Amino acid sequence: MTMNDYKTILYRQDDGSWVAEIPAISGCYALMPTREEALAELKGVFAMIAAEYQEKGAPLPADTTELLHA
Repeated sequence: MTMNDYKTILYRQDDGSWVAEIPAISGCYALMPTREEALAELKGVFAMIAAEYQEKGAPLPADTTELLHA
């Protein structure tokens, strides 16, 4: 699986920083000053986590994230 197989959530915090995260994978998030930096950092975090799963011989979790506007 690649990062494109997952929903990415992007939001701005009260202090103006940006969070990019893949909710389906625990710990897969990045906090940076700009949205572009957060998304770029998230790619690196995803790659690191994917490598850890591969080393363990375990598949990445399936994305069961639902997006809705309540």
